[in-house]
Amino acid sequence: MAARRVVARWSTPLAAALLAAILVALAVSGRWPELRSKVSIESKGLLAIAPAEIYRVEVRSGPDSIALHREPSGWSVDEKPGVVPAELALHLDTALRFMNVSEPTREIPASELTALSFAEFGLDPPATVAVLESRQGVATTVNFGALNPAGTSHYVRLGGAPTVYLMARHVGAEWRVVFDMTRRLQGQAEAAVASRRTSLLLPVSVAQVWAIEIVFAGRLTRFERDAAGNWFRHIGQHTHAAGDNTHVADPAQARIIETALGAFDATAVETHVGPADAARLARYGLAWPTLMVLFYARDSSTPLTRLEFGAAADSLDRYARLAPDGAVVTVAEFEVRRLTELLRAVGAGS
Repeated sequence: MAARRVVARWSTPLAAALLAAILVALAVSGRWPELRSKVSIESKGLLAIAPAEIYRVEVRSGPDSIALHREPSGWSVDEKPGVVPAELALHLDTALRFMNVSEPTREIPASELTALSFAEFGLDPPATVAVLESRQGVATTVNFGALNPAGTSHYVRLGGAPTVYLMARHVGAEWRVVFDMTRRLQGQAEAAVASRRTSLLLPVSVAQVWAIEIVFAGRLTRFERDAAGNWFRHIGQHTHAAGDNTHVADPAQARIIETALGAFDATAVETHVGPADAARLARYGLAWPTLMVLFYARDSSTPLTRLEFGAAADSLDRYARLAPDGAVVTVAEFEVRRLTELLRAVGAGS
């Protein structure tokens, strides 16, 4: 009994001292020190190589293709000077990370495939192809096919391998966003050289947007696409399919919403005002925007971009910016009016 009391008397302060040391190490390093050398994070995705080792990316869809390579200062489009905008670089890094860490939900081996399987899975030809090259010259080709019948996953095949995988829908969606943003960026540069016109406002096409939230007059109104890609107001302007909770857009409302939101594809910058410093934000009514629009990709709760409208620049234009890093610009006043008229048309206006 005496020996036990001695052990207990010493073990309690030792345990307290060990816990204090762990807490200090955690506060300094942000990691649990005793696990740092014992836990290994292994790739579970189709891409075994670390995303940081990918030097060049080429993405093809139909007859079109884009290519980007990594510079010390960031990602650049092939044969174009300068680095790409931050939002494009973010989506490219996310797409590479998904390929590295996202585990297939199902693997269909060659023994279960026939000569017609690739066509049935949308892989002959594939809808999207991503070619990923490492600095060591190793290239991996990833073929994205159709969605599965449930609409939750894409059929995917690595070049040169017969196995077909089911990968979560958001993995392929990131590559489509990267392709769209890059094509849109290239199109603006080509048009600017040809006609000297101003640039498009949004960095992404509306076709890649699955939900839009509009904040106006103290209210938030959310629009989404149903399974068929048709727009509906999330509350009040849709029905549910029989026997389930799937949203189904009302055709009349869908046409009204599509007309208004689809116009964003052509929204152009009228003038470039300058950096969005605090003084400019207050001066142009952007410290407290009169209207905000948030654009979301499918399966994502993080906005692709946030568009803010401020005060009127004159009777025809209004100050705006892409938050949080975009410069102050002006756009046509009818861009705001189209949105407020949409809110009234679907019963969400003030």
